[in-house]
Amino acid sequence: MDAIASALADGARWRIVELLAERPRSVGELADSTGLRQPQTTKHLQTLARAGLVTVFPLGQRRVYAVESAPLQELASRLTDLVDTISAHAGERDAVERYRAAIAAESSAAQRDRWADGRSFTFVRVLTAPRDRVWQHWTDPDLLESWWAPPGMTITDCVVEPKKGGRAALDYRDAEGRRYRSEGRVTAAKRPGHLAFDLSVLDTAGAVSFTGHYDLTLDERPGGTRLTLDLTITETTVEAVPYIAGIETGWGRVLDNLANTLHDSKEQP
Repeated sequence: MDAIASALADGARWRIVELLAERPRSVGELADSTGLRQPQTTKHLQTLARAGLVTVFPLGQRRVYAVESAPLQELASRLTDLVDTISAHAGERDAVERYRAAIAAESSAAQRDRWADGRSFTFVRVLTAPRDRVWQHWTDPDLLESWWAPPGMTITDCVVEPKKGGRAALDYRDAEGRRYRSEGRVTAAKRPGHLAFDLSVLDTAGAVSFTGHYDLTLDERPGGTRLTLDLTITETTVEAVPYIAGIETGWGRVLDNLANTLHDSKEQP
């Protein structure tokens, strides 16, 4: 497949294949139609032949080249699969676009510190898992790690200790080595229905960019659990723009991760 893609990456060779798709042709015909010299045309045909895209056969005193459809059908199938994958994951691109738009909007509002103080968010999910199981995914570090951080990150600290005064922390690095750190304390914990904690997002120097006050409620429902997460922002700095802009989309995706994780664990024997 690499050889096919490489051979077709050249515009002249692509034109030759287009001409051969209509009918077999000689080197001279192809040179006349493409405006290339015959030696150049021959070299292009040799490259296409090595990739399996064309074949040559004698026709009386002439040598005629014909296109092979099988490699192109394979390429078409791979491209169709790629387009289907893009379509299936269109939400990933949409999330990036929403995040970019949110950063632009928040940047115009962030003219001074405390600019987003008091802003609140509420997230609700109905999960197909019992309340105790959902509670475990918030309070067991290994289970918490399985869904809380964004995908593709290396987690170094991930904990919400279910007791008043317990640690709350999320520390991870991306593939480029950039570190993202949040630290705080649990303010209330009542198994298995209520958990509250403060979590401050820290900048590279360890200073607070903003603090989030989280209040998690888990209510039993037939066949599962209703999760309600209330978040209120304080201590906002001007530099917190990318973090604030990403809250709605970010927490939405993180809670989707939790729902998928709980569903997958339910399906396991």
